[in-house]
Amino acid sequence: MNTKNKTALVVSAHSADFVWRAGGAIALYASRGWDITIVCLSFGERGESAKLWRQPGMEMATVKQERRKEAQQAAEILGAKNILFMDAGDYPLRISDNVLFNLADLYRDINPEFVLTHSLKDPYNFDHPLATHVAQEARIIAQAHGHCPEKKIIGAPPVFLFEPHQPEQCEWKPEVLLDISDVWEKKCKAFESMAAQEHLWEYYTRVALQRGVQASRNSNLKIKYAEGYQRIFPQVSGELA
Repeated sequence: MNTKNKTALVVSAHSADFVWRAGGAIALYASRGWDITIVCLSFGERGESAKLWRQPGMEMATVKQERRKEAQQAAEILGAKNILFMDAGDYPLRISDNVLFNLADLYRDINPEFVLTHSLKDPYNFDHPLATHVAQEARIIAQAHGHCPEKKIIGAPPVFLFEPHQPEQCEWKPEVLLDISDVWEKKCKAFESMAAQEHLWEYYTRVALQRGVQASRNSNLKIKYAEGYQRIFPQVSGELA
């Protein structure tokens, strides 16, 4: 009998992005027994840690340490099995071949059923679409027979793009509305571990409520909190409903 749990991969540009945008999906699937792996390409140490930098005498190593600690705590609250930090820098994020190949190897190691990452465009934050590009490129490398042929290739896990901060400007629209009502308290608690970006707690609470209203209006369900996702690839199914 195969007792291996199903797996999913989350590729986050910065150490907090996965909490705001995909924390509900992570908590929901973890509660169902899935093994969720989160990859943070950077700590968000330059552009997303203003509260820490306002403290006198702050140093880069301390900022990274604090952001790592926050992200690890949030991942634990959400129930993610693993969280990995690539430390590729931010503002700007730059991806080396070593990081790319490590991510491709991770795809093969965990063979995810689906992948969550950022929108394809974001004129406010160039790190976000770069993270999406890297997540897709690593996926393609992991499918290539000639890359590390001694290792088994992966199939074609669907890629879902979580909601950016300003979706209209990012040309993002919700094509999947995921009910996260049952795990909202976990996501909310994970918010509170991200002290460096406290100003986002209320904003993403409003986003979840708004998507919950839309989810209810597009179904026969009563949904209070939801997350929105956009698909890159077609859904393959034997049924339409």
